[in-house]
Amino acid sequence: MNDDFTKRLLKWNIRENKRSMPWKGEKNPYKIWLSEIILQQTRVEQGRSYYKKFIEVFPTVHHLAKASEKKIFKLWEGLGYYTRCRNLIVTAKRISREYKGEFPSSYEEIKNLKGVGPYTAAAIASFAFNLPHAVVDGNVHRVLARYFGIMTPVDTTEGKFFYAELANTLLDKKKPGIYNQAIMDFGAIICRPKNPFCEKCIQRKDCRAYQNSEVTILPVKGKAIQKKNRWFYYFIIETNDKQVYIRQRKEKDIWESLYEFVLWEPNQVIDQQEIPVSGFIQKVFNTQKFTITAISKIYKQELTHQTIKGQFITIRVNMPLAALKEYILVKKNKIKEYPFPKFITVYLQNLPHVQ
Repeated sequence: MNDDFTKRLLKWNIRENKRSMPWKGEKNPYKIWLSEIILQQTRVEQGRSYYKKFIEVFPTVHHLAKASEKKIFKLWEGLGYYTRCRNLIVTAKRISREYKGEFPSSYEEIKNLKGVGPYTAAAIASFAFNLPHAVVDGNVHRVLARYFGIMTPVDTTEGKFFYAELANTLLDKKKPGIYNQAIMDFGAIICRPKNPFCEKCIQRKDCRAYQNSEVTILPVKGKAIQKKNRWFYYFIIETNDKQVYIRQRKEKDIWESLYEFVLWEPNQVIDQQEIPVSGFIQKVFNTQKFTITAISKIYKQELTHQTIKGQFITIRVNMPLAALKEYILVKKNKIKEYPFPKFITVYLQNLPHVQ
């Protein structure tokens, strides 16, 4: 049954797989690594343009390693999951310095790079070096769960081990890169999360999920993520000479290393009329006079583990504020040079004067 699965998959790959991606068939480990980091928790459609931009601006790992963090984060802006970008920078510097720009060629060495887990290591090892390591991503989980009728949750320790073992037994050891790309493409094109093309599936005859009408319930996942709600009130404080206060987020929290305006994060939603007399305002402005010129609508962004809601309050002041020592003053027409989280960039898109 396992041999039949692999043979049919490779046959489908030759005859029917027309999926096109800029990194498909790539042998350069730097480009493969870059594409895989970008595609972690990102749709291919979104990642495609970022990949092209990074390759254009940073054609080699040395170019990436020498670039400023500000420039790299700006290019990453809007892609989300910024820990990936921080890991990208660390690994680029290490490969440039320790490996003289040459990617390590063993699976274990690759897996020990910052931000590279078993899946990414297997992808680089098989695509660039033809090493026999199976990739196991969401597409692979779904194909295997349905074909073999697996009820073990994919997001448990037991499930991760089981799927990894099974994937490696199915791997074509002589053509690991071709096989890995084929099964991921098959999951994306045929065995899709919703509305899979079961009628066109070459594996349908032996697919237990299809036989038992369990396609819609597989793969099984554990408990749903419990999201927390957070309220962010951003104060865009403008001086008379058209400068605004921003700072780089340093805390081990979302959006670390990105920039933001003056932030107030209360533990609950604040009525718009209460903002001017809040304790936060009094702390920041003390006795200094200020004028609130605009309060935005409520903005919202869904993250994996939390929901961010908030507003932007534009304030004008005549003198610098002593309480904002950790912030820097930047000309409004220079704001576009700094990387901001999507929550802020969506707001800024409606403000032509800061584009």
